[in-house]
Amino acid sequence: MGIHGLLREVADTYDANAGAKRDVVGQRVLRGVAQRSDLLLPPGLFAKGYGGQTTPAATPWIGVFDPDVNKEPGKGLYLAYIFSADLQTVTLTLQQGITHLEDRLGRGQARQAHLRRQAARLRRAVAAQRRIGWVDEPELRHHADRPKAYEAASVIARRYETTALPGEEVLREDLVHAAELLKRTYVADRLWWFEDKSSLFDVNYAPDGHVVSEDDPLAGFKPKDSSDYIANIKERQQVKKRHHEALIESFGIHVTSCGFRPTTKLMHPKDLVLHRQGQDSITGDEWLVEAKVIRGGNPTEAVRQVVGQLYEYSHFLYRERRKSEPYLVGLFTEGVGVYSGYLEKRGIASIWRDGGGWRGSPLAEGWGMTG
Repeated sequence: MGIHGLLREVADTYDANAGAKRDVVGQRVLRGVAQRSDLLLPPGLFAKGYGGQTTPAATPWIGVFDPDVNKEPGKGLYLAYIFSADLQTVTLTLQQGITHLEDRLGRGQARQAHLRRQAARLRRAVAAQRRIGWVDEPELRHHADRPKAYEAASVIARRYETTALPGEEVLREDLVHAAELLKRTYVADRLWWFEDKSSLFDVNYAPDGHVVSEDDPLAGFKPKDSSDYIANIKERQQVKKRHHEALIESFGIHVTSCGFRPTTKLMHPKDLVLHRQGQDSITGDEWLVEAKVIRGGNPTEAVRQVVGQLYEYSHFLYRERRKSEPYLVGLFTEGVGVYSGYLEKRGIASIWRDGGGWRGSPLAEGWGMTG
């Protein structure tokens, strides 16, 4: 019978006026979903039907769960085929759990608004994979709070007319696609921050108790969040750790005490730019800083990336805007060993964390950036 047959059977038999007892035909169909072996779900996924417990659901639904993501619908992310109240449509939707919010937000407008905000944030994780015919929310055609919450909780959805359901192959292809989106969105939800072109200049940091004024050396210093994030790069998704941003944040605050003005705001793709406090940012000296996280105690790859990026940026990003190219600085999470001299000979200062302070090459020390 498959997915097509199951959806058709629910649409034909479910009756919200018939009650929620086990012997009601529509309820029996939904409660039997978990035991069915004909659905041929994507590997690892399982399904359960929901028609209400003591009170029949206004909008019956079938949950599809990935155990690596979530096993219950109350909290977290899952997939669901949700029927409209008139049973004329059924929508495959990537859902957020709604019941765990009741204690904090109640069951009305506040919860719906929260769910929509979260859905908009999570939707960025699947934007590049959106297919024709997929929408943001289902239309469940019922005034009750739970159907309204389901609508608000939807991240992305695919609606079908129950009298003209597509074939089994199409339904399965859509479900496979939705399962991939579920995993992708789950990662985004876990890591919280999803970076795309619209968020390159988001502000996520302000030192506690610090008041920004026009001559404030930290006025243009807005490092990104140091939590984890996801970046879409040429049709593939890559998870990155924001130890990089934490490094920039920490050094930026330190170098301010050394008489420099750090700037990150509107500097993309440059990591960090420094000027002497009191000097003009156009005519004064400028330091271009590229930050790298050293992994596994081996600085080789980080040093290679610093050299390539600093040379590239100083050549292409400064030729027209400034008369002179910037001074170059490689910023690292730990010492780079013999590579410090290697960088120094190429005009690149190196600076690295040293316990609670900062050490660096002769160039960096001469500029007064260590300590």
